[in-house]
Amino acid sequence: MIKVGEILVSDDIASVEFVCHLEKCKGACCVEGELGAPLEEDELDVMKEIQTAIKPYLTAEGLKSIETQGPYILDEDGDFSTPTIEGRECAYAHYNQQGILKCGIEQAYLEGKISFRKPMSCHLYPIRIVKKKNLEAVNYHEWSICSDACQLGKSLQVPLYKFLKEPLIRKYGEAWYNELVQLIEKQPINTK
Repeated sequence: MIKVGEILVSDDIASVEFVCHLEKCKGACCVEGELGAPLEEDELDVMKEIQTAIKPYLTAEGLKSIETQGPYILDEDGDFSTPTIEGRECAYAHYNQQGILKCGIEQAYLEGKISFRKPMSCHLYPIRIVKKKNLEAVNYHEWSICSDACQLGKSLQVPLYKFLKEPLIRKYGEAWYNELVQLIEKQPINTK
């Protein structure tokens, strides 16, 4: 475990090699699982505000799910997440011409329609943040649907913390990320 400021970072963040391989997984993380993407409380108002701008990037089924469930849902554990289409793919996702699930929110961002890239949990995936009282931990979420991403990361020799540099800086800031890199690079870490 590495401590960066008040944040605990799992050794896996330094040792696991990972590069998303969308051609292989087809965006399975947007469809698999029990719920939609986890949302932080400060993202809820944003999710409401962007609805008009992102409509052209969503499917009819996604729009219907959002109309029925709202821009986000509150689950039984008291956590917020994106709505899904009949308990499957995220309501904000759509399939591109290659059959890969893409994020409609991110597409609107990339085309300059909104300033919000996508939910933090999506941008950071396969990292998951665990918050408990005065503790925040950054953990790697190992999932079989990402096995091709691990193989690609290993072949390219890209550790997870480097692959996710941009979202880690978005979440914690550049100074925090630079400190993380310094701590990782000065201590030997067992690689997987």
